[in-house]
Amino acid sequence: MALRLRPYNEKDAETILSWNKDERAFYKWSAGVMGEYPITKEQFGFVNNLMAFTAIDDDEVIGFFTMRRPTASFDELRFGFVIVNPEMRGKGYGKGMLQLGLKFAKDIFGAQKVSLGVFENNESAYYCYKSVGFKNVILENTEIYNILGETWKCMEMDMQF
Repeated sequence: MALRLRPYNEKDAETILSWNKDERAFYKWSAGVMGEYPITKEQFGFVNNLMAFTAIDDDEVIGFFTMRRPTASFDELRFGFVIVNPEMRGKGYGKGMLQLGLKFAKDIFGAQKVSLGVFENNESAYYCYKSVGFKNVILENTEIYNILGETWKCMEMDMQF
């Protein structure tokens, strides 16, 4: 595995969107923030307003995620829209991609903390985040989304450097 990160390129959108063959999986990844399933390349352009990264292995697009600043400072960065090619899941790519992203957040941006939200029903993502060092954060109010006629609870996780 020669996993690397590079800045997201709009040409990556077609590949990333091709991974969304399942409506439920799409909402676990996007929370519907960019629109209803299936989204278009134009709707996916939303990520151009964020720090977006594409993970590649031997020039093959393997994964994608974004970082953004919840405040004006770079002290905290928030990960979002984390996705790995479904055919490559379970092979360590998600963990490797997150480790590279965390190194970037800490060493390049000088972040003191990184955070993210993950749905309770997305166990594989939750355990992937835990495996790289994210810890559960207990919030007074849990974020709740109404998706596909169900109530999905979002767990908050973070990591201090």
